[in-house]
Amino acid sequence: AAKNGGGRGDGKKSKSLMVGDDEVGDAAVVFDKWMNGVVFSIFTTEGVGVGGNKVITGKGKGGKVNNAKKQPKPKKEEEQKCGDGKEESSCACKSSDNEKGASDNTGCCSNNEEASSDNAGCCSNNSQKDADEENSMTDSLSEEEEDDDYDSEGEDIMDVEDMGNVISKQSSSKKSKEPQEMVTPKQAKALKKEGYKLIGTHSAVKLCRWTKHQLRGRGGCYKHTHYGITSYQCMEATPSLACANKCVFCWRHHKNPVGREWRWKTDDPKMIVEAAVNAHVDLIKETRGIPGIQMDRWHDAHTVRHCALSLVGEPIMYPHINELLGELHERKISTYLVTNGQHPKAIEDLVPITQLYVSVDASTPESLEAVDRPLFRDAWDRLKSSLSCLKRKGQRTVARLTVVKGWNSDEIGGYARLIALGHCSLVEVKGVTFCGKSDASNLNMSNSPWHHEVVNFTKMLLEELNAIREEGGDDPLPEYDLACEHKHSCSVLLARVDQFAVPDPENPSKRKWKTWVDYDRFQELAARHAADPTFKFGVEDYIADTPDWAVFGADEEGFDPTDNRHRKKMKHPKYAKFDEEGVPTHDTFNEPLPAEDISKLRIQLEEKKRQIGDDVTVTALRGGEKIIDDASLMFRGLVVIR
Repeated sequence: AAKNGGGRGDGKKSKSLMVGDDEVGDAAVVFDKWMNGVVFSIFTTEGVGVGGNKVITGKGKGGKVNNAKKQPKPKKEEEQKCGDGKEESSCACKSSDNEKGASDNTGCCSNNEEASSDNAGCCSNNSQKDADEENSMTDSLSEEEEDDDYDSEGEDIMDVEDMGNVISKQSSSKKSKEPQEMVTPKQAKALKKEGYKLIGTHSAVKLCRWTKHQLRGRGGCYKHTHYGITSYQCMEATPSLACANKCVFCWRHHKNPVGREWRWKTDDPKMIVEAAVNAHVDLIKETRGIPGIQMDRWHDAHTVRHCALSLVGEPIMYPHINELLGELHERKISTYLVTNGQHPKAIEDLVPITQLYVSVDASTPESLEAVDRPLFRDAWDRLKSSLSCLKRKGQRTVARLTVVKGWNSDEIGGYARLIALGHCSLVEVKGVTFCGKSDASNLNMSNSPWHHEVVNFTKMLLEELNAIREEGGDDPLPEYDLACEHKHSCSVLLARVDQFAVPDPENPSKRKWKTWVDYDRFQELAARHAADPTFKFGVEDYIADTPDWAVFGADEEGFDPTDNRHRKKMKHPKYAKFDEEGVPTHDTFNEPLPAEDISKLRIQLEEKKRQIGDDVTVTALRGGEKIIDDASLMFRGLVVIR
């Protein structure tokens, strides 16, 4: 008998109301209709279920997953077969209808323990009455679903849990047939909002803040100090917005795509270079109205002389990177390429460039996983292979270390051993720049080292390198020494003595550094190599003298004296110089502090040490953030209080 008037008194089911009521008997059908609608919305081919199988997935009583294919209407003249091919009449698992009209399928072919009346097992007696009831249950299904031809042979039943894997495989199959564009509309919107000018489908340029600084005569970047580039004639670009790492210190906050290999549409390298230069020049033109722009520099900035391929992503992933570098060299543009060391084969095949960087962000496999968060499982081996490739490069190579306090500032000996793999020409040590909080990074201001901390780190690294060199061996490590520094960028440069140092003509006991680049000479050598690949040239063939103000230990601390240091207007100066313990001694304007003030500050420092101790403490918070406490830094960045 029907309950609550939901059925007919003759024992037959009423026509489905499609309300999902299990007592009415249409719960499974409603769920099946919804599931098929989801599948059809994912796949473009109509009438095809997950993985190409025409499948209805539903839930029976008790919340158990019930997967059954929609069976075709049996023909009267055909005998019903069991799932094993035997005659139904001879199947041992055949069951009879119970009082409620349900089949109690407990035999070998049963689909579940408690099957509902509309879900008989594979061996059930599909009488004409059952067929009529099935037709009644599916009257409300769409014509599209009713027209589907469900084949009962040769197709597997698909569980809901397997849908994700199949969808992923089919999506990959579609992408492999026709490469997609790298950047999604959402990613493009986020990148444009941050000032990127997108080029084609996977490249971009952006105006560096140091370009604007030097246009106004306020100093250049660390590359100007270390290598002599003209910052206002430098274009920051990338031919690949995608990267194989998700570094915690990435200043782009992971708004760009990620990937281990190139799987996207590929733009022509000549088009990329031409469009990038034009976009960069357009950005230069927009700076004309900025107060303080020096017009002679502004006019010169319309001619690009340098290209830093380090904007975002992994430029060496671009399949035509060598052709792109050749296009830049034809335009007399020097090339500074930064790679994360996850593509050693691409490094091995790279044509000669002005300077090749490999980022060395960690000294152990564990810290590499924590800091770089690489997609490759063998990221550590790939990094070591990439550094080993540098030894076979004839041009300038750099191991670039980004110091993140509390994350990768320990195990300095490990950094020295990695550098020794490549006998790198130069070693750049730079403090991480905090770029604000984001969901993609756990960094905070305490993770950014001060310049004096970077200097101390570099000196300890130099000691480790010297220790390895003293060990000797068949392939001894060359000698390194402190060459340059740029305080504003918290950057210190180590250089190989055999490649970049000569005796000072005025004082032979001292060294004269030649870390700058003779760019015109490099272009001549690169053009000759392009015409004759058998022609080889080395680091010493295009070096130039480093000016005294750029040398490590100079009073200018890496700031070009031809520019003017700009400081924001403030009512009170900040503490600028400190003693060994961290007590301030001078202010921003190099004015010494009164002895009485210094004594008061020393008392405050001692009190702080009693609270947190003399050593640096690292506190790991929930979510991965690390807080660094150091009493010696308590006055750094503070305003002078008189």
